[in-house]
Parts: sequence; C-alpha cells; structure tokens
Amino acid sequence: MSTAPALHLSGSAKIGDQLIFEGLDLNVFAGEWTCLLGASGVGKSTVLRLFAGLGDGVDLSGAMTGDNDVALMAQDDLLLPWLTALDNVLIGARLRGEVADKNRAHAVLDRVGLAEHAHKRPGELSGGQRQRVALARTLMEDRPVVLLDEPFSALDALTRSQMQELTAELLVGRTVLLVTHDPGEAARLGQTILIMTHDGLNEVDTPSGTIPRPVDAPDVLQTQADLLLRLRST
Repeated sequence: MSTAPALHLSGSAKIGDQLIFEGLDLNVFAGEWTCLLGASGVGKSTVLRLFAGLGDGVDLSGAMTGDNDVALMAQDDLLLPWLTALDNVLIGARLRGEVADKNRAHAVLDRVGLAEHAHKRPGELSGGQRQRVALARTLMEDRPVVLLDEPFSALDALTRSQMQELTAELLVGRTVLLVTHDPGEAARLGQTILIMTHDGLNEVDTPSGTIPRPVDAPDVLQTQADLLLRLRST
C-alpha cells in the first residue's frame, strides 16, 4: 500500500443546471478520519464521487487534489446478485485480472461476522448482512484512501458499534472520509468533524482520545449532543 495522501476539494459543483454546492473548501488530512455530516442534498455524496473519480456529469468549478488509489463504499451495497458473498468480496481482484486471495477474503468475512454466510447470495442475506459484505469488499481492497458513504446505516446498534471498532482498527494509517448522518458515529470516529451546509463547512471540536472512542465517554456524549443541536439548526 502506498503512503496515504491528504485530499483537497474547493469550489462549486453543478449537475446540469442544478447547483450542488458552492464555496466549499474541504481538507482531508493524511492518515486520519474526517467525518462529514450535513442535511440531505448539500452534496456530501457528490464530494465522495469526485474524490473517487466518478464525477462524470458533475461540473466542478474549482480545484481538487487526491489519489487514484481509492476504495469507495457507496450508500447502496451494489452487490452482484448472482455471486456469493465471498465472490462479491473478491470481485475487485477478479475485475483487475489479479489472483484472488480467498483465504484473506474468508478472514475479512469472519471479522465482519459473516463467516457462516460466505456461500450465500445477496438475496439470501438481510440488509445489514449485505452492508457488511459491502464493507468487507471495501476493506479487502486495502487502499490508502477509503471513502465511506453511510457504511453502517443498515446495522442494528450493537453491530454498528462493533463494525465502527473493526473499521477503525483495520484502517489505521489510511486517509478516511466518512459521510454519516449519525452524530454519535462522528463523535466516536472523527479526528476532524465537519458539518457541510449550502454555505460551506463548519468545523466542530472533537473529543479527546484515540479512535474509536468509548460510546459512553462524557466528551463523546457531549460532542454527540452538540452535533445534533447544530444539525437541527442548519
């Protein structure tokens, strides 16, 4: 894996005649987790698409620096219905014509709690299980830049907490940009926490301690409450 780079995006973006965002000046620090929150429609997912090189149809007026060596986990799981969970996790290597590392794929599925479901197709899995397969596929890519779009949204509270901890463990040293609507998630995982509005970005003070922070730490709970109040006022 190459050294994790910083990311930068500034300016405005349109899709057709529709303005998606303007006045943006986003810095994602190298080797750290940046959490991006905000109301639906302010352009958070568009930011991820641009960094992922999937901005066809998006007219960016500004500047962007990043890396082509990225892994993206989109809001939809995008699993191929005719493949097993294991084969979905391995799809990246196979599309690139590489030798698929089945042992590592089994290990990653085990870490996300799906070892016994490796042979099942997406139609046989729950929504939360499908999301964990998509997470395993993203982790399998082992990229220096990881872009996550609400990766834990379909999970129950306990599994969400466990997957936050696992992802923080496995992505140490990566440059991670996480889009989330969950203030508690941002308080646990954010080394930089930003609220995106139609007027730009607002930075929020982060709790102390290394990530993933304890869910019941007083400053984590305080940041969660502060974020919710600020989101309600945007």
